[in-house]
Amino acid sequence: MTGPRYTPLVAALPETVPFVGPEELERRRGVPFAARLGANENGFGPVPAAVSAMSRALGEVWKYGDATSFHLRATLAQEHRCEIDNIVVGEGIDGLLGILVRLLIGAGDKVVTSLGAYPTFNYHVAGCGGVVETVPYLEDHEDPKALFAKAREVDAKLVYLANPDNPMGSWHPGAAIAAALEDLPEGCLLILDEAYVECAPAGTAAPISADDPRVIRMRTFSKAYGMAGLRIGYAVGHMNLIRAFDKLRNHFGVNLLAQTAAQAAVQDRKGLSTRVKEIATAREQISTIARDNKLMPLPSATNFVTIDCGFDGEFAKRVMDGLFELGCFVRMPFAAPQNRCIRVSCGPADELETFSQLLPIALKHAMGSTGRAKGEP
Repeated sequence: MTGPRYTPLVAALPETVPFVGPEELERRRGVPFAARLGANENGFGPVPAAVSAMSRALGEVWKYGDATSFHLRATLAQEHRCEIDNIVVGEGIDGLLGILVRLLIGAGDKVVTSLGAYPTFNYHVAGCGGVVETVPYLEDHEDPKALFAKAREVDAKLVYLANPDNPMGSWHPGAAIAAALEDLPEGCLLILDEAYVECAPAGTAAPISADDPRVIRMRTFSKAYGMAGLRIGYAVGHMNLIRAFDKLRNHFGVNLLAQTAAQAAVQDRKGLSTRVKEIATAREQISTIARDNKLMPLPSATNFVTIDCGFDGEFAKRVMDGLFELGCFVRMPFAAPQNRCIRVSCGPADELETFSQLLPIALKHAMGSTGRAKGEP
């Protein structure tokens, strides 16, 4: 019996996905998590206008969504003070990253990212036969200067930079990112992932023209807007680059409810403000819980808090696994030295209370497993 004749590239790739979702982890455990604080979802729910818009549109779901997302793009263009042709809508940032990498990366082409940064980008690059070059974080921040220098060194076609950053929660002023562009080598495109920018301090969004051919900026409705399950995001970039997405994108991939909800969400400024305040309150609660357990919360401009567990990646994994076993879903960075931390998403007060109760138990188990007392090297 013969099977499919995979390409040599696909045959050589590992059978893996960037993340194992909480639902799969629950199936493996045989019981639901009491606190779902690991996927950087917005546990406070969608902004109210999005829910109302979806409710009104339910009777229309017999239709395909608009293949051009025209009305949503027009609303976003007004929001970003650019032309509608500067914007493409897709199935979240992950979907847009996949298309962009397919547009630009072939076998042997180089890309640059930070070691331990968002792994889905690397996953798409590997799927196209590209080569990922990395630079280390600088004091738990992505390092634009080092990223751009590495891009020049290896003749990279793409640089990936998230501001604010996942998994560390750190950020740079937008003006600093814009200024650093002077060091981006000719012919290299910067992917500026701004998934968390609505949660960040004023001035974090980079003041970069939509028509700047050096940059494509990506945004999502999964985080501050609370609509991760709808899988919708967008990119802002030069018209020629945005037009190229039409060569590869799934033209009916963004469903009608997602487009309707996203358009209403953009206009719901009060709803967004409420969600951002709830996220900020939860960040403070998580930070307090960390300090109460003699751990160090890192400053965050996102909808999660990264907590330094004080030792190495092995110890942090023991803490994370202990929380899993007790019913609290969290994640951790995967590359040293950032993997000394766990990452806890913002969520409702009851779930944070669960985390508060379970963290000291997980820490005690992790300490006992290592035979070390807190404060020992």
